Amino acid sequence: MRKTITTIAAAATLAVAAMAAPSTASADNGRITAGVIGGLAAGALIGAAASQPQYYYGGPYAYYAAEPVYGPRCYIQRERFFDGFGWRVRRVKVCD
Repeated sequence: MRKTITTIAAAATLAVAAMAAPSTASADNGRITAGVIGGLAAGALIGAAASQPQYYYGGPYAYYAAEPVYGPRCYIQRERFFDGFGWRVRRVKVCD
């Protein structure tokens, strides 16, 4: 989607620049034809550069999770204790 919008914006910018540039409408020596062919060539080059190929590799990978382990549920809990000099806090593992 982003590349499409960028390509459209580039084409619109080139179109506005081509219309805004003053030019004389004379067909001497094929100048108009050369301008049209040059514009088409530039558009083809910009379009080819903006549309890079999309590479796809296979489908989604299968994900196998580990089997659930049933047993006591453990968690870390903070516990206050007195060590003889004052109150301190330590983390203790508690299992149900």
